[in-house]
Amino acid sequence: MEKFILNMASEKPIRFTTQELHSFTNNYATRLGSGGFGVVYQGELPNGIKIAVKVLNRSEGNNVEEQFMAEVGTIGKTYHINLVRLYGFCFDHQTSALIYEYMENGSLDRFLFNRETLKFRWEKLLDIAIGTAKGLAYLHEDCHQRIIHYDIKPGNVLLDQYFLPKVADFGLAKLCNRESTHVSFTGYRGTPGYSAPEFLLHNYPITHKCDVYSFGMLLFEMVTRQKNFQTHPVSEIVEWFPKKAWEEYQNGRLTDLIVQIGIEEKDTEKAERMLMTAFWCVQDSPDSRPMMSNVVKMLEGGVEISPPSNPFRYLYSLDPTDVVFDWSTTRTDSSCYKDSAPIMKKQEIQVASSR
Repeated sequence: MEKFILNMASEKPIRFTTQELHSFTNNYATRLGSGGFGVVYQGELPNGIKIAVKVLNRSEGNNVEEQFMAEVGTIGKTYHINLVRLYGFCFDHQTSALIYEYMENGSLDRFLFNRETLKFRWEKLLDIAIGTAKGLAYLHEDCHQRIIHYDIKPGNVLLDQYFLPKVADFGLAKLCNRESTHVSFTGYRGTPGYSAPEFLLHNYPITHKCDVYSFGMLLFEMVTRQKNFQTHPVSEIVEWFPKKAWEEYQNGRLTDLIVQIGIEEKDTEKAERMLMTAFWCVQDSPDSRPMMSNVVKMLEGGVEISPPSNPFRYLYSLDPTDVVFDWSTTRTDSSCYKDSAPIMKKQEIQVASSR
C-alpha cells in the first residue's frame, strides 16, 4: 500500500492525515449515507470547498485495499465534467478514506424512485442521460488507459447543485490497455439487474461493453421513473419493463406504451429516442452494443437510430450457463444509426471548414 501511495503522489489527489479529516468533517458530525463499503460524511476544506468524505469499512472480508486502489488508481488519474472529482485520500493505520467533491443533490435514484422528491422535466432528464453517457465515453475512449466501471446504476450517478450528472463510485473499476480485447477476472461484478448477461457465462470475455449494457438498463428506468422489475400488488406477477418495451416495439405499439406510462405528447419523441437507444445498449452480443460516443449521438438526436435486433434472445435459454449468443446475427456498432444531419448543418460545416 505504501508503494502504491508513493506512486500516486505525482498524480492529482492529495494525501491527507486522519487528523485533517477530523478537522474537515468537524469530527464526522454530518453523515450523508452508508453502505457495505463504509460511511460518507460531509465536510469542508480550509479554502471553503465542500467535500464528501468516504470512510471505508476495514472489517474482515471487505478487501478495503483493493477498493481503495481501484478508486484512487482510476478516478484519481482523470478529470471530466461528468465524472465526480477525487480531491484526495487518507490511508494510515487508523483510517482508509476518499475525499470527493460534494454533490448537493445526491444520487439519481433519489429522484427516480422516491415519490416525495421533485420530478424532473423531460429536457433535464434527457440532459442527465446525455451527461452520464459522455462521462462513460470519456472513460472508455479518451483516457490514456481505458477504464471499465462495472457498476453503472442510478445510485452511482450523482447530481450537483445544477443537476449536472457525474459518474461516481469506482470501487469495482479496472484499468485496461486499449490493445486488450477483454479483461480476465474471477467472480461476479456489478449489481444484479444492471450487470450484462456475459457475467453469467463461464470464462466468457468481459469488455467495456458491459458498462454499455448497464447504461441501457439505466435508460429504461429513467423513462419509467421506476425500477425495471415491478411486482403487481393484486396478481403478484413480476414484470420486467425492458422485455415488455421490446415486445411493444415489435408490435408497433411503442408510442402507445409511452403514453400509458404517463409521458406527455410533447415529450414522446425524447422518450422513444431513449428507449431505442436502450434497446441497442442491451444487445445480448457485446459486439453489437454501440460505443458510448455513439450512444451520445443517438441521445442527442443528430442521427437516425436504426431498428435494433431482439436484445433478449438469451432469456429463452432454460439454463443461463448454457447461453450461446447467435453470432450470425451480430451487428456492428456502426449499424446502430444513420447520419441524418440537416442539410443546413452540413452547409455550415462546409463553410466553417473552408475558412
